[in-house]
Order: sequence, then C-alpha cells, then structure tokens
Amino acid sequence: MPVLCPVCGVAFEPEPGFFWGAMYFSYAFSVGFTMITAFLVYYFLNNPSVLVYMSFIVPVVVLASPWSLRYSRTLMLHLFGGLKFDPDWKIHDLKDLDR
Repeated sequence: MPVLCPVCGVAFEPEPGFFWGAMYFSYAFSVGFTMITAFLVYYFLNNPSVLVYMSFIVPVVVLASPWSLRYSRTLMLHLFGGLKFDPDWKIHDLKDLDR
C-alpha cells in the first residue's frame, strides 16, 4: 500500500497503528466467509464429517484473505479516517484541495 495518495497526496496511515482496528473488520469478514461456506457445505453435502467442512472452509478463507485485507483497510479509512470519496476528482483542480 502506498504511503501517500498519488492523486491528492493524502496520507493513507493517519497515525501509527491506525490499521490495527482493521483486524476487527478482517475478522468479521473471515467469520462471515466461514459461516456461509459451512452453511453451503451443510446444505449441499448433507452434514458431512468435520474433515470435509475444514477442507472447504480453510481454502475459502485463505483465498479470500487478500480481499479481506484490502476491504478491511478501506472500511477503516472510510469510517474512522475522515476521508470522503469525490466522484468528480478528475475535474477538480488538485491545488485547491486541503492536504
């Protein structure tokens, strides 16, 4: 992840340790992936053994971890970092922005 935004120059890490809170979002995503996968395995495979559950859940959570990391940081910045998305950022003059 870059230190500064290449467009407006805002710092992506407002303070040291800011993204420790993103771990909670990432944990919630992992729990969600686990519950959905377990429900689908239960529903489609008719309550198999624990080994079958694990063989489905572990790859799903591992493969979803890059997505989870990215979006947990994005949620953390959006909810607690004070950043707002400007859909018209290409037409605004960057010199007018507060950095």
